[in-house]
Amino acid sequence: MVERRPASAPWWRPDRFEPKLPALRLRARLTAAVRAWFEGQGFLEVETPALQASPGLEVHLQPFATALVGAHPEDRARAYLHTSPEYAMKKLLVAGLPRIFQLARVHRNGERSATHHPEFTMLEWYRAGAGYLDLVPDLQGLLAAAASCMPDGRPFSWNGATCDPGAPIEVLTVAEAFERHAGIDLLAAMDDAEKPDPRPLAAEAETLGIRCAPDDRWDDIFFRLFLERIEPKLGRGRATVLTDYPASMAALARIKPEDPRLCERFELYICGLELANAFGELTDAAEQRRRFEADLALREARYGDAVPVDEDFLAALAHGMPEAAGIALGFDRLAMLAAGARHIEEVLWAPVFEPGRE
Repeated sequence: MVERRPASAPWWRPDRFEPKLPALRLRARLTAAVRAWFEGQGFLEVETPALQASPGLEVHLQPFATALVGAHPEDRARAYLHTSPEYAMKKLLVAGLPRIFQLARVHRNGERSATHHPEFTMLEWYRAGAGYLDLVPDLQGLLAAAASCMPDGRPFSWNGATCDPGAPIEVLTVAEAFERHAGIDLLAAMDDAEKPDPRPLAAEAETLGIRCAPDDRWDDIFFRLFLERIEPKLGRGRATVLTDYPASMAALARIKPEDPRLCERFELYICGLELANAFGELTDAAEQRRRFEADLALREARYGDAVPVDEDFLAALAHGMPEAAGIALGFDRLAMLAAGARHIEEVLWAPVFEPGRE
């Protein structure tokens, strides 16, 4: 994920900074438009701590760790910079807040590329009493607000593709996308909801010239197919919401009651770039603990490390979290699309320093 780049002049040199100003001013307009849209919809803006007992348990994310000192110097606890404000915001739902949003600074170690940065801005919001597809109109409204910021009504653009942010969002299931763009009947290649046999999907991949390793899991093959054949074709001309992911990828989402092979999850794509991830939120504390334990076991097997479970988050779920839907959107990527930027640092006011780079 990390891309080492050659040394160059410091970012604060006026001759390097001045060309970024149009994109940064557009970013500022987007920030104001987003806040105005949420206020108009009756959302409350909240702020939660970046320092947490658990950074989040997504298997492939590497957190930043530190020590939190208590009232006495000898009282120390392991602490992490959050990879998402999700746990803390859900605790606010338990506390009784019905509609909340946050523009949060989040941190993911080892991530630096054209579309990733170790510290970035995440726009996250929740609706109590809502289903996950109720968030699609929210995205439509936000994209319309973003379109109002665009000079001369120009489209979003990235990597040679364009997208009209004011156009109606396409809603497509994952299974429909695999059929349309790869000719694969995904549900037929999923014999078990939780641990599907990888061999049928591997056979489909091999016919498309995509190599699979003998120890690949079903999810590994899915993502290889997805990244090569599906993702680049999404969100061209208009935004695409890709819904109903396999149950094995549920994370903190509920399983669909009408089809246990799938979960209440969708992602937003624009110009082939993933922009947001949404869940019909899991509220069952026992099931969430079981999933956390499975994720920790996979993390230990793959990376040889572990992070703690946020027991306070599980206690909040057990206390009673309302039915809710939530979504996290990469705000820097939204700014990139609006500005037509090729690299995320073109829309950052100041980048995180890079070790080994003068």
